[in-house]
Amino acid sequence: MPDRSPTTENPWQHLRQLTPARIALGRAGISLPTDAQLDFQFAHAQARDAVHLPLDCEALAAELKKHELGCLHLRSAASDRQIYLQRPDLGRRLDEASAATLDEHAGDGCDLALVIADGLSALAVQRHGAPMVLKIAEQCQAEGWALGPITLVQQGRVAIADEIGQRLKARMVVILLGERPGLSSPDSLGLYFTWAPQVGRHDAQRNCISNIRPEGLSYNLATHRLLYLMREASRRQLSGVQLKDEAEVPALDGEPRAGNFLLG
Repeated sequence: MPDRSPTTENPWQHLRQLTPARIALGRAGISLPTDAQLDFQFAHAQARDAVHLPLDCEALAAELKKHELGCLHLRSAASDRQIYLQRPDLGRRLDEASAATLDEHAGDGCDLALVIADGLSALAVQRHGAPMVLKIAEQCQAEGWALGPITLVQQGRVAIADEIGQRLKARMVVILLGERPGLSSPDSLGLYFTWAPQVGRHDAQRNCISNIRPEGLSYNLATHRLLYLMREASRRQLSGVQLKDEAEVPALDGEPRAGNFLLG
């Protein structure tokens, strides 16, 4: 019997095996096929949920504790999620109790302050935060860098790392936080690195490594790039637009080799 399906397939449909992007969806008349439309609505719902999902701090802290890594629980000046979304400025600074807690644990300073914050996707932090922290801590130990107290921040934005790093007297600070969810990436983790953190730093003074997740940039490769930035920052005493990521990308263990679909 002839195929009576109302859907007209796209000849590039095989390329969908190589990317989660919405390409070659086909059509049904002048519209999208039902499957593609339902998939779009589901992805949109996932992205919305990722923004509002609360971070399970206890579970994340327990995962780190298994590897003998403790953490301090902090909060930003944004008291709840609604205020966090409406007042980005409050997510960039600590509340008074958290600031006092940090001052008590500052000690004589450290080489690296490592911050974990929920950002705009707690889902990303829940899935990828602990594995990345373990990779970074392992590299710090290998380099002989002193790691300060790991801090876990609720309702935090990127710039809150500057205050944390300054209060801990850290030479460098790294913050891991959930990126704004996309329709194909509700769990994308971002990493921001700053040399000589202090309140008032701006975005041009930070380096960003984004889309850290198994479907994007792997934990190994993200850590490799970060280590290059940290070494160069220590040598040149700067970070941000003046520090370019020129790390050579070796074939790391366990990394799939990327091919070119145009060459077969």
